[in-house]
Amino acid sequence: MSIRPWRDIERRKSRQIHVGSVPVGGDAPIAVQSMTNTITSDVKATVEQILQLEEAGADIVRVSCPDEASSRALKEIVAEVSVPIVADIHFHYKRGIEAAEAGAACLRINPGNIGSPERVREVVKAAKDNNCSMRIGVNAGSLEKHLLERFGEPCPEAMVESALEHVRLLEDNDFREYKISVKASDVFLTVAAYHALSEAVDCPLHLGITEAGGLMSGTVKSSIGLGALLWAGIGDTIRVSLSADPVEEIKVGFDILKSLNLRHRGVNIISCPSCARQGFNVIETVKVLEGRLAHITTPMSLSVIGCVVNGPGEAAQTDVGFTGGGAGSGMVYVAGLPDHKQANDGMVDHLVHLVEEKAVEIEAARVLEAEAAQLAGD
Repeated sequence: MSIRPWRDIERRKSRQIHVGSVPVGGDAPIAVQSMTNTITSDVKATVEQILQLEEAGADIVRVSCPDEASSRALKEIVAEVSVPIVADIHFHYKRGIEAAEAGAACLRINPGNIGSPERVREVVKAAKDNNCSMRIGVNAGSLEKHLLERFGEPCPEAMVESALEHVRLLEDNDFREYKISVKASDVFLTVAAYHALSEAVDCPLHLGITEAGGLMSGTVKSSIGLGALLWAGIGDTIRVSLSADPVEEIKVGFDILKSLNLRHRGVNIISCPSCARQGFNVIETVKVLEGRLAHITTPMSLSVIGCVVNGPGEAAQTDVGFTGGGAGSGMVYVAGLPDHKQANDGMVDHLVHLVEEKAVEIEAARVLEAEAAQLAGD
């Protein structure tokens, strides 16, 4: 479907860096990432979780390297997966060097926390030698003591100042392949800090509401905070932090981007909450469809509406639609137009078949378009 001008979001202009093969910033798509919660030295469990995240669509995955056993395991982990790996480093500069040498695509590290200027130079050298970018990760819960004494409490100004202090350490060593995050568990503090930071730097920004909470509460907080920032054009990569299966973080991340028309992956199901007018069990139908269509990665839309009050209007805006009509059947819409009637019995199987057919059609058209563009370029 075409995007109306009043839906357009003008993204903040930033320079572009790379996390492995994934471009971040500039005009690159907003990358979605998560973090493993396995013991990193347990290679089998960590690789298994990363593969699950890859299947869910993760562009980047972060793993924690708190000790030598973890950074030593990183080399084997990187070899078993396709997605770029970010090594999460705190305090010990040697872990950063080991992770870069083991194949990490990026280091999540605060240069000011790893010791002397000499140690910072060693980590930067390892990053340069191994084509490794960095993320400066400022967190309201772990601000430097001198900043807390100066500002009195975690605040946007203190978080931005912390980020800029770390930036100076990197740029003094002629290193500019970095992105920055300024996260807090408080939505208002996070949003204010990112707005201030976006005006102070030109590097890509990694968005997140840290320690957001469980699946439901964390999704709500993250949607409000990240949604407000993305709507303002701020953000080049996102991580939804949930006390839940990391795969859920990827799902929520893509749903946030889809809701803002910033990026699409898979089937966007538009459905009503149901009421006494429904011609079929909408809630159960949508639940089943979400599971049956989870394998489709092609961006497309499906409307599932219980009655004719809003059904035809919603179906007119989607690739495939079904509107309940009573008497045990409803109307199927294809490309926004009424196409044929379908009994409620067998409706799920029928919709899955139509969506799968449409996905193949869209992908075929995409291939032809790419081939035509290549021929035109030649």
